[in-house]
Amino acid sequence: MMNEQTTEVCRNSIRNDQKRTCAFSLLESNLDLKRANDISLAATNLDNGAGIAFQMEESIPLDCELTGIVIIAGLFVSEEKPMWRLARCASSNLSRSLRRRCFYTAAIPGPCIVHKRGTDILHDPWFNKDTGFPLTERDRLGLRGLLPPRVISFEHQYDRFMESYRSLEKNTQGQPHGSVSLAKWRILNRLHDRNETLYYRVLIDNIKDFAPIIYTPTVGLVCQNYSGLFRRPRGMYFSAKDKGEMMSMIYNWPAHQVDMIVLTDGSRILGLGDLGVQGIGIPIGKLDIYVAAAGINPQRILPVMLDVGTNNQKLLEDPLYLGLRQPRLEGEEYLSIVDEFMEAVHTRWPKAIVQFEDFQMKWAFETLQRYRKRFCMFNDDIQGTAGVALAGVTGNMGAGSAGLGVLNMAIEALSRMSGNNEMAVKNKCYLLDKDGLITKERKNIDPAAAPFAKDLKDVEGLREGASPIEVVKKLKPHVLLGLSGVGGIFNEEVLKAMRESDSTKPAIFAMSNPTMNAECTAADAFKYAGPNIVFGSGSPFEDVDLGNGKVGHVNQANNMYLFPGIGLGTLLSGAHIITDGMLQAAAECLASYMTDEEIQKGILYPSIDSIRDITAEVGAAVLRAAVEEDLAEGHGDVGPRELKQMSKPETVAYVSRNMWFPVYSPLVHEK
Repeated sequence: MMNEQTTEVCRNSIRNDQKRTCAFSLLESNLDLKRANDISLAATNLDNGAGIAFQMEESIPLDCELTGIVIIAGLFVSEEKPMWRLARCASSNLSRSLRRRCFYTAAIPGPCIVHKRGTDILHDPWFNKDTGFPLTERDRLGLRGLLPPRVISFEHQYDRFMESYRSLEKNTQGQPHGSVSLAKWRILNRLHDRNETLYYRVLIDNIKDFAPIIYTPTVGLVCQNYSGLFRRPRGMYFSAKDKGEMMSMIYNWPAHQVDMIVLTDGSRILGLGDLGVQGIGIPIGKLDIYVAAAGINPQRILPVMLDVGTNNQKLLEDPLYLGLRQPRLEGEEYLSIVDEFMEAVHTRWPKAIVQFEDFQMKWAFETLQRYRKRFCMFNDDIQGTAGVALAGVTGNMGAGSAGLGVLNMAIEALSRMSGNNEMAVKNKCYLLDKDGLITKERKNIDPAAAPFAKDLKDVEGLREGASPIEVVKKLKPHVLLGLSGVGGIFNEEVLKAMRESDSTKPAIFAMSNPTMNAECTAADAFKYAGPNIVFGSGSPFEDVDLGNGKVGHVNQANNMYLFPGIGLGTLLSGAHIITDGMLQAAAECLASYMTDEEIQKGILYPSIDSIRDITAEVGAAVLRAAVEEDLAEGHGDVGPRELKQMSKPETVAYVSRNMWFPVYSPLVHEK
């Protein structure tokens, strides 16, 4: 990363002079919702989570037609053909014909002044070019004799790495999947440790192949084994032992400016539970996605682990464990640590955006409500997942932090589109958690789930604690969505019950990560629920061969469709907080990406290959929302007045121009 003495940050921006307009449509593409009758949703979350059942006996005027809806863990989905258009009705008017792929062209990058020479340059992954240093640069930086004499071009270095990676793939065929995934992670991590410019170029160009390695699902395996895999520190670690010292500690980070921070306390890593300090793999992976998808400058990112102990006894007994060997702090003790960290960060970097990641449910909601009006922050599990799910099918998920986030956003969106108040919509929702259907008869209901508890007199034919199969059979929902963290909870019986759905194209979303915790596999969903379903998941699955030339498409409802754009759009707007309106704008933008033809084929999300185009559109939507809410203060030389005067295509072009792109900069030594 950056050296303290570096006087100029090398920011290599890619300029795209073409004005691009990308109309995103993800889920509700062209919906014609006119009315919604007999809407029924059912949802389940078994990790403190909830499912949702949605029923509307009275007609609800909408922009499109909607019939039955099923929600498992919190969002709304679709009905027969229409429902998928919900978001497009509400959002983008940009013509799909204007969408084009962004071709990046860069002028000769400006020089980067450094105050180091010789081996110090070679040991700094930000400046190191390996054998790519030209002879003149070797002379002025004291590198003659420290490298093999042949100068290898950036393109040749790139090809050599990819050849090594493909060779690894070939040589590990037939070996256990977990071992192969870790081997792939290691080879990428070694490149990251040595040459960041080449690493990020490889990642950007091959994001579809490498995202599952640096991000979910492999990142879960990395976190489980992180203490044994640890070779060099990356990011910062603040622990309970540092109380009272964080304001000074924050200045130990060498970068003068930080734009994006991803923070975790390791308490709920994916669906794997409490992994303590080993959860640092999540912020590292997320920020790599920020660089690859949003072009955030890698010298301006900071992964952070907040180590307040762990309740994982296996880790406490592990001699290799690198974190505090004590139980987790709770209550005010815990919150005082988070408070101190947030104050320290925003004292040094007032404009930094903090993304909270993988906090257990009680702290996810508590910290979001505690800080969202004071600092520029958001919780990706609650708000990011909600946006992707809302965009992907206008509704589905559960009562964990992610599920309830989806449910709240879905209710807000549906009530806005239907013209009904939120209470009227909420009264039609049914939540399930690990103990089944949540009703007012339940004792010790989690405060976050309490607003959705049903009165038994309104739940005819269902009981307190009713199981998922009971709810699905009763409601015949259009969408089943899970964020339970319980692998296989959508078993054969539940999936077969979805065949009785009132929808001709029911949707099933198995959103839990990593893959082993998915509520069902894609193959089982199409086998038992039938070939006409729409399937979405949190982790990647292969498309399913249905025979006769037909394919069951798998839609990975990946948060990386949204969080990079939320971060970049907020950064460029200069907004000091992230509002619900900005998040909803992101979701609606994503929802307008797909065509009706793609939707009818069961394809809900665009290819990850176009993630930078997607992020530019989402980021522009977030920026425009900030402008509309009078929150935009501008960024760099572009002030709020200039932002307000930009058209939609101009805003997209502006966002694209501010994406960092990896190329070697000439290095100039200065004493």
